[in-house]
Amino acid sequence: MFSKKPIEQLLKEQESKNGNTLKRSLGPIHLVALGIGAIVGAGIFSLTGIVASENAGPAVILSFVLAAVACSFCALCYAEYASMIPVAGSAYTYTYATLGEFMAWIIGWDLVLEYALASATVAVSWSSYATKLLAQFHINLPPELTASPFDTVKLADGSLLHGGVINLPAVCIVALLSLVLAKGTKESSGLNTLLVVVKISVIILFIALGWSFINPSHYSPFLPENTGEFGHFGWSGVIRGAAVVFFGFIGFDAVSTAAQEAKNPQKDMAIGIIGSLAVATVLYVVFAYVMTGLVPYTAFKDDASPVATAFAVTGYSFLNSALIIAILAGYTSVILVMLMGQSRVFYSMSKDGLLPSFFSDIHPKFKTPWKTNMFFLVFVGLLAGFVPIADLGHMVSIGTLFAFSLVALGVIILRYKRPDIPRPFKVPAVPFVPLLGIAVCVFLMIGLPVESWIRLLIWMLIGIGFYFLYGLKKSKLSKYHRK
Repeated sequence: MFSKKPIEQLLKEQESKNGNTLKRSLGPIHLVALGIGAIVGAGIFSLTGIVASENAGPAVILSFVLAAVACSFCALCYAEYASMIPVAGSAYTYTYATLGEFMAWIIGWDLVLEYALASATVAVSWSSYATKLLAQFHINLPPELTASPFDTVKLADGSLLHGGVINLPAVCIVALLSLVLAKGTKESSGLNTLLVVVKISVIILFIALGWSFINPSHYSPFLPENTGEFGHFGWSGVIRGAAVVFFGFIGFDAVSTAAQEAKNPQKDMAIGIIGSLAVATVLYVVFAYVMTGLVPYTAFKDDASPVATAFAVTGYSFLNSALIIAILAGYTSVILVMLMGQSRVFYSMSKDGLLPSFFSDIHPKFKTPWKTNMFFLVFVGLLAGFVPIADLGHMVSIGTLFAFSLVALGVIILRYKRPDIPRPFKVPAVPFVPLLGIAVCVFLMIGLPVESWIRLLIWMLIGIGFYFLYGLKKSKLSKYHRK
């Protein structure tokens, strides 16, 4: 249970003599685009208005900076690991090398929450925006085919539809992207890069066109006075706002799942992880500055489309459709990267014997774990099509933060137990930086609802049961030790 896999063995296993291995086809640009694809989703269009109106006012800019600094503690830990152990599996693989097999299984099972459930959740939101965009071109999908059987949909005449048949657009986008991933890493990376270019272009267009319409008076007061309640403006509002927008930065860890497909992982993984986080931070800060300068921050209160409200003062109404396209591109790239990350984690767990060998079969031509892609096409597709999972957003968050904490802890352990291992990239000021990363994650986890902890516990109990019934018996490392 607590046997650790030597890093030398991890590196040796990534090369296969029979060609059953992933293809190295990603350069630093691809990896940065992969990270931006996972980080910069539709959150930039929604979180900015929410935090500005409820927590920090124009100082939402400081909330983004503070969140980026907090997130960078964990990003640095991932960068050290990914350059040192350039294999698929991300946090699962890192934990296997530091805390042992049982904890590696726990983190691998936990990553299902982050990747698979996040894919399904985002697919449902993608469906909503795609339906709106089609309606602008007078293409109206039957409401029964855009909602799960457990959803309530408001119809055009104001009446309510209690329960649809299937959320078909959500299923279609999951299926399409799963097929793209099965076709090849280079092809899926190319699609992701295109999507990243589209959404960043619209964000830059918003900034460029809106800049000349900024009213400096909207920045006064820059930091509204606290209302007497923690988190409602003042410096406490900036801190609370940072906790909210922190989740707009997660996703950089998905870059580490592609380490085994990077051309030069020792150098490029750190560039991909830290570079994507840096680009996202700049975009968030400048976007927030323009948005809060166009209209008073109070105008975003209870506004479902704050970006459209802000941009309305410019008179460029054509960008409303462009914003929906950018949101769709953002959502699509997030689904793509999350599905890719999940398949790589299951690939690694299967290679170790903890999951059936089905999940580590590589397509002879495309060099991708195509059977895993097809499994998640069905699994995530069913979730997206039939389950109302909006309330599982907190479950995704707690799973991600748990993974971040274990990776930061692993960096500290390896620094003291294996100082001899070559580290192309090193986290500065160990153990202080990793400890700060752990502190931030634990602080944010404590702030999540009790229901999230209960769901995490139930999910982990199911995973532990599977490990003892299957994984422990089939584990290749356990079989080696039993010999």
